[in-house]
Amino acid sequence: MTSEGRKNEVFHGLPTPHNKNDSRVPVFVMLPLDTVSFGGNLNKARAMNASLMALKSAGVEGVMVDAWWGLVEKDGPMKYNWEGYAELVQMVQRHGLKLQVVMSFHQCGGNVGDSCSIPLPPWVLEEISKNTDLVYTDRSSRRNPEYISLGCDSLPVLRGRTPIQVYSDYMRSFRNRFKDNLGGVIAEIQVGMGPCGELRYPSYPESNGTWRFPGIGEFQCYDKYMRASLEASADAVGKKDWGRSGPHDAGHYNQFPEDTGFFRRDGTWTTEYGQFFLEWYSGKLLEHGDRILAAAEGIFQGTGAKLSGKVAGIHWHYKTRSHAAELTAGYYNTRNHDGYLPIARMMGKYGVVLNFTCMEMKDREQPQHANCSPEGLVRQVKMATKTAGTELAGENALERYDSSAYAQVLATSMSDSGNGLSAFTYLRMNKRLFEGDNWRSLVEFVKNMSEGGRNRLPECDSSRTNLYIGFIKEKKDVPKTMEAALV
Repeated sequence: MTSEGRKNEVFHGLPTPHNKNDSRVPVFVMLPLDTVSFGGNLNKARAMNASLMALKSAGVEGVMVDAWWGLVEKDGPMKYNWEGYAELVQMVQRHGLKLQVVMSFHQCGGNVGDSCSIPLPPWVLEEISKNTDLVYTDRSSRRNPEYISLGCDSLPVLRGRTPIQVYSDYMRSFRNRFKDNLGGVIAEIQVGMGPCGELRYPSYPESNGTWRFPGIGEFQCYDKYMRASLEASADAVGKKDWGRSGPHDAGHYNQFPEDTGFFRRDGTWTTEYGQFFLEWYSGKLLEHGDRILAAAEGIFQGTGAKLSGKVAGIHWHYKTRSHAAELTAGYYNTRNHDGYLPIARMMGKYGVVLNFTCMEMKDREQPQHANCSPEGLVRQVKMATKTAGTELAGENALERYDSSAYAQVLATSMSDSGNGLSAFTYLRMNKRLFEGDNWRSLVEFVKNMSEGGRNRLPECDSSRTNLYIGFIKEKKDVPKTMEAALV
């Protein structure tokens, strides 16, 4: 068979539950955020090797890693250093695992679970210091350095290149460096489209205590590029006044919907102006995703690697009419307006898998006053992807090691109606994952997912787990592996 044929075989062989006869859901595990060091080398290579060996023995399909813009292109425009990632690719290949690589065009640090700090490339930060409108800005003129504002996507603001060109050049460099691995060991490219790699606005920034759960967040449309766009859109519908600013009654980060004129039960969001503003704000986000994914499709087409894009699971205030926290993040999802179907359709247009978080959450675990419904939200997104004919993959939003969370993911993954998950990525590999009960729970979970949830043991029956431990004892290298994996 030709190498091209082999590539295609690997790609088309990726199991998806859309095939009625195969309900297997492959499980990937996210690697630590600092897998590649600031110097561009693979961090703690021996411990990584041992951890990958353990994951392989557990039946995991592969791992996911962030390819940080702030590390790879830090030495100057178009000066790329992929060496640490090349080392990882070889190591993952040696263990017979797959790799999902995230094109991470956002900063690391300042969000849930961020354990290290990787800012945007220094030369980009230099441009931002000269023109602070390059980043998202709130109504109080607070600038957020996590990600370049989509308002300047098509303007040559980064030393003669547009942000979309910069992202495209980065992805092209990755493709050229790893052309022999794409569609083989590199099974998937997740394309970053915003803060935390998610297609959204940074409406709930945790750094410096700006936002706390379950605040509604704030609209991020006050840099000069976004304001110019709003003005032009208002002019186009003959409502000049609507373009002067964002909503004046949308409140502050930590308020509740009912505290504001905009988001309360029959608030401004229901008016003609409210609808105009929300269409514009969410439409800009959709266009941004469309531009990046069109570029990614052009670059990775024919390589055999899947493309995916991540959407945030904003489940708080979901039970209210306005869904305020979703609106400020850029998802125009209310009691009477579906915000996820347009996103699913946009991704489907490019054959991109929609990757959604909070798959492990149950409504009853959430604080009552926050009006959360992660289960309702996941149901809605599953329905949107099914309607759009778009593949759906999942992640857990918060670190969990308990059987209840795994059982919820298992239930969410399955479907008799063609809208199950094509893959699940577990957050995240760390020392705790390899500890006794946590490890046994993961092994059991991976096995259940690989069986599509069939023949599932009751939670009190641990015989399968004990069999697995026996198997580990027989393999002389594995206990050492487990020990080393904790380093």
